[in-house]
Amino acid sequence: MRGTLLNTATVVAGTAVGVVVGSGVPPVYQDFAIHGIALVAFGVGIKMVIGTKNPLIVVAAMSLGGIIGLALGLHHGVEEIAAWSQRQFGGHGRFAEGIVTSFVLFCVGPMTLLGCIEDGLEQKIDILSLKSTMDGISSFFLAAATGAGLFVTAVLLLIFQGVLTLAAKPLRPLAEHPSAMAEATSAGGALLMATAIGMLGIKDLYPTNYLPAIFLAPLFALGAERFAARRLAAKEPA
Repeated sequence: MRGTLLNTATVVAGTAVGVVVGSGVPPVYQDFAIHGIALVAFGVGIKMVIGTKNPLIVVAAMSLGGIIGLALGLHHGVEEIAAWSQRQFGGHGRFAEGIVTSFVLFCVGPMTLLGCIEDGLEQKIDILSLKSTMDGISSFFLAAATGAGLFVTAVLLLIFQGVLTLAAKPLRPLAEHPSAMAEATSAGGALLMATAIGMLGIKDLYPTNYLPAIFLAPLFALGAERFAARRLAAKEPA
């Protein structure tokens, strides 16, 4: 859990500095900061998506994952947590938006899965140390633009990555399989793009509902490979 604790600490630190700095920044500048982060997130998302080995797997994972997330009310749940936090802590403006947006940005991507597995199995935090630095910088700019809501995100990140770290052993086969990780990364890229579109004010695609796709995509990839292997074995002469 050392990596996740470090990651949480950097988000808290970045948020604290961002809140202090952002309190004197005019809204128009805050908008530009948000749009800048969104454009970079969209570009990173595109790069992640085109790394897929089989686009049909990503399509299936995103479609089914979105349905599962909608049925479970994942996005609604995160929004409720954000709204409750805003009421409790007296947040204003983009407080709730900052929570929802930063949760997806910080918890989606191969570094989260690989880092938590490495931390859980080998007690190494190299990946999560790098991720912590990136999240700390991002939290500074996001907090400057949206406010103190990212303190709540730090708690959500602690829970999310903590669960992944504790579940490292059963998740290890996914992390060690190149095709599985390629599809998980691609699905994560699609979520980043959806988040960026919302940050730019184009359309809210409720990206949190698609979180199950990150886990479905590698499972579908493993299933497709095994199915192909069995078909090949069946065609070989006895």
